[in-house]
Amino acid sequence: MNIFDMTIHELHAALKGKQLSSMEATGAMLERIEALEPQIGSYITVTREQALEAAGAADKKIAEGNCDILTGIPLALKDIFLTEGIRTTCGSRILDNFIPPYSATSWEKLRDRGAVLLGKLNQDEFAMGSSSESSAYGTTRNPWNTSCIPGGSSGGSASAVAARQAIATLGTDTGGSIRQPASHCGCVGLKPTYGRVSRYGVIAYASSLDQVGPLTIDVEDCATMLEAVAGYDPKDSTSVNTPVPDYSANLKQGVKGLKIGLPKEYFIDGLDPDVQQAMTAAIETYRRLGAEFVDISLPHTDYAVATYYLIATAEASSNLARYDGVRFGHRADADALLGMYTKSRSEGFGAEVKRRIMLGTYALSSGYYDAYYVKAQKVRTLIMNDFIRSFAEVDVMLTPVAPTPAFKIGEKINDPLQMYLSDIFTIPVNLAGTCAMSLPAGFSAAGLPIGVQLIGKPFGEETILRAGYAFEQATEWHTRKAAI
Repeated sequence: MNIFDMTIHELHAALKGKQLSSMEATGAMLERIEALEPQIGSYITVTREQALEAAGAADKKIAEGNCDILTGIPLALKDIFLTEGIRTTCGSRILDNFIPPYSATSWEKLRDRGAVLLGKLNQDEFAMGSSSESSAYGTTRNPWNTSCIPGGSSGGSASAVAARQAIATLGTDTGGSIRQPASHCGCVGLKPTYGRVSRYGVIAYASSLDQVGPLTIDVEDCATMLEAVAGYDPKDSTSVNTPVPDYSANLKQGVKGLKIGLPKEYFIDGLDPDVQQAMTAAIETYRRLGAEFVDISLPHTDYAVATYYLIATAEASSNLARYDGVRFGHRADADALLGMYTKSRSEGFGAEVKRRIMLGTYALSSGYYDAYYVKAQKVRTLIMNDFIRSFAEVDVMLTPVAPTPAFKIGEKINDPLQMYLSDIFTIPVNLAGTCAMSLPAGFSAAGLPIGVQLIGKPFGEETILRAGYAFEQATEWHTRKAAI
C-alpha cells in the first residue's frame, strides 16, 4: 500500500511496528503535494522544513516507545488556524504578510501529540463561500474532476484528503464548510456541537456559528481526530466544560433499534436525481442494519438561509472591522488616516468578503437592526426549537448534504443567491448549534462523489460516529479513490 493511501490507524500501526518512519511518510506526502499542486491547488503554504523537523522528532519518540496514535502522522490545517511563526492568510490578501505570534488550541493539541504539519490549506477568503473560488491564492479544484469545485469554504481541506496530499485535515464549519466539501470530495467531515472544540486562535468569521472539525478518509480517523481536538478550553469563552467520550471505543455498537428521523423539508423537488438515489440507497442500507425510520418535520427550514445570511454577515461585519491597516495585515499608502483605512480594506478584501461586510453592516444599521438582525435571531430560536422537538422522537436525522453534486468552476460565481442556496441542508445545523457529519454514499452519473448527512443531538457526536461507522462498514463508497 502507498503511504499516502493509508488512514491514520493504518499508518500508526506501520510506525509503531517500525515498518515505516515518520520521515519516510512525511517525505512521501511532501513529494505528492509537489506533484499534484499544479492540478489541485489545495495548499497556500507548504511547511517542508518544519514538517521534516517534526517528523524527525516523532521518530525519536517512537524509538523511545512513546507512540501516540497521532505521533508522526502528517496532517494539514485550513489556513484559518493560527500557527506560531507560520504565515496565516485566511485566503485573503489583507493577511498576506501575517505571521501569528501564537497557535490555535486545536493545532496545539495535535502538535503536542506528535502530529506533523505539512502546511496550510486553501479556502474561500475568510471562510466566506461554498466553492473555494474566492481565495486570493487561486481556485482549489476537485480531485475527482479538476473542472469542478471541491466545495467550500474548507475546499483545500477536503481536496487534500481526497487527493491524498494529507492523511487528515482540520477545517471550520460556519454554515456547512466542512460537510459540503467532504460530500463533494468523497471524504468524511464532521461539524461538532458548538462549544465542543475550542475556537481560540481560529480567525473569526461569524462567532456564534463557527466550529472546528476534522476531514478524514474514514469514520475511524474522524473519531480519532475529534478525540484529539475536543474538550474544554478556558481561553475560549464559548467552550463547554463537559467530558469528551472515547469516540473510537464506541464505534462498533451498530445501529439496531436506532431511531433515524427523515425531515420532510429536506426531500425537496429540486433535489438532483443522483442525490435522491444516494439517499434512497442509504435509507435502505440503514433499514437492513436494523435502524428504525421516523418521519419528522423541521417546519422553519425554509427560513434558514435568509436567517443565516443576516446573522453571519452581521457578525462578519463586526469581526472584520479589526482589519484596518493599522494593527496587522495589509497596509496601503495614503496621505490621510481615513484614506489609509479605505484603501487598505479596498485592496485587501475580495468581492465576496466586501459583499458580506456590506450586507451585515446594513442589517446592523440604525433603523434596520430590529427589522433584520433581531428578527433573524428570533427565527433562529424557532429553528433550534424544531430540532429540540424532533430529537425527543429520534436519535439522529438522515438528510442530503447538498442539493447537487459538485458543480463546474465558474458556474455560480456570478450568481450569489444560487451559491448561497447550495448550503440549504447544512445551514440549519449551525443555527441550531448541534452536530452533523457527512459521509460518502454514492456517485453521480458523471462520477462525482455524493455524501449523506447524519445530524445528531447536541453533544451527540458519539451516536453519529457510530451510525456513520455502521453505514461505512456496510458499503464500499469510502474505499474509492480519485484517479489523480
